[in-house]
Amino acid sequence: MGLTAAQIETALDDLASHEPKIAAALKVAGYPEPRSRPTGYITLLRTIVGQQVSVAAAASVWRKLEAELGEEMEAKELLARDFDTLRACGLSRQKQGYARSLCELVGSGALNLDTLPADDEAAIAELTTIKGIGRWSAEIYLLFAEGRTDIWPAGDLAVQKAVGRIMQLGENLPSEKEVRAVAEAWRPHRGAMAVFAWHTYNMDAI
Repeated sequence: MGLTAAQIETALDDLASHEPKIAAALKVAGYPEPRSRPTGYITLLRTIVGQQVSVAAAASVWRKLEAELGEEMEAKELLARDFDTLRACGLSRQKQGYARSLCELVGSGALNLDTLPADDEAAIAELTTIKGIGRWSAEIYLLFAEGRTDIWPAGDLAVQKAVGRIMQLGENLPSEKEVRAVAEAWRPHRGAMAVFAWHTYNMDAI
């Protein structure tokens, strides 16, 4: 589960009390809705399935996988299927490689999603041992599934754009480095700020 509404509101109130620009944006935009996903390998498998395709296409592939593997989608069931079977479900060769990497790590016990390191960077490093799971995907998992409070996906373009507008950093899109530097003052509430950034992304008034 991700950050709760109460956690988000408390964090943003604290940030707004120290930063007038965040306070002004919060007054216009209001509090964001919580975003959450289940913990566990299914969420990471969904992430792989959804890469570089539309929401509708990802949903179609997922339904076919459920029909083939069962609703539990056990790692051993996916590993037992051959290339053509998974291809018929809509998984490309590349995504099959990613999915098998995930299932092999989980099935062998090399990756235990119930005991990821408490240190965020160490947890990101462990998650990115999965083929196809980069830093952004790992950060999203830790924020939306585990509800870690200080995750800051500075490489996300929507976060960059929203932070640039909220903090009035100029017309050009701020770089990941700039967004990361600005957010240092927001520890330990950067996770709530990321949720707020996505919330304001399409708001012309911000």
